[in-house]
Amino acid sequence: MTAIVQFVDTPDGPFGIVADEGGRVLASGWTAEAAALLARLTPSIRPAAVEPGEVAAADAVRAYYAGDLAAIDGVEVLQSGGEFHLLGWRRLRSIAPGQPLTYQEFAAALDRPTAVRAAASACARNAPALFVPCHRVLRSNGAMGGFAWGVDVKRSLLAREAAQAA
Repeated sequence: MTAIVQFVDTPDGPFGIVADEGGRVLASGWTAEAAALLARLTPSIRPAAVEPGEVAAADAVRAYYAGDLAAIDGVEVLQSGGEFHLLGWRRLRSIAPGQPLTYQEFAAALDRPTAVRAAASACARNAPALFVPCHRVLRSNGAMGGFAWGVDVKRSLLAREAAQAA
């Protein structure tokens, strides 16, 4: 499979998107390097090659940054993982902007309240960042915690979403 890669300028820096032939986002994040995006993919969905081009998801990124936080909700993604991770990724997409959960609350939302580390793992292994908003999960004390694309980006996204939700 050959995928398409597109980069969009955002206030948080360049945002890369890798999408398959059907337009489904495989990986995305705040980088100008296709290799950094491809490294986040499991081998089962990693494309053999990527070519520069345009993907529909780029319009959703632009709309999100223009204030339409719901623009990312309808973007189709393709992820590969175990049952728990797939459930976690689906649940991440239902966290409302401006209303982040703690890892404990996220685990409870997955009906596994003691599986906090596994819930955190679902966030850490999330390849299509922004479209599957793992940035909306915080440590129990409200601290940012880790984020593949940097805590400054996570803080910026959460501040943008809180301002819009207010």
